[in-house]
Amino acid sequence: QVQLVESGGGLVQPGGSLRLSCAASGNIGSINTMGWYRQAPGKERELVAVVNSFGMTNYADSLRGRFTISRDTWKNMVYLQMNSLKPEDTAVYYCKMTGRRLGNAWDAWGQGTLVTVSS
Repeated sequence: QVQLVESGGGLVQPGGSLRLSCAASGNIGSINTMGWYRQAPGKERELVAVVNSFGMTNYADSLRGRFTISRDTWKNMVYLQMNSLKPEDTAVYYCKMTGRRLGNAWDAWGQGTLVTVSS
């Protein structure tokens, strides 16, 4: 099994920045995609950004330009740099990874980290 642990969430003022991190451990094999999702109160979980093994990225249109996803393949980590944060960015942010080990595909979610944007 693969375990994901997020860190870096917290309280930030509007206009501020935060950097989230997510580390994978366990029986990983190889990682294909690394991504971030978020779920605001009363809303469904939505894609924030994803990066594949080739380094290609995809962002939610509304977040492009403010958020940046990056990965460290050697450390099995993915990061989300969030700038110019707005109150509507308040949500629980989840890390998700997909991969393959011994011919079997897997996917894993982290437990989530809360980001609160408020003055």
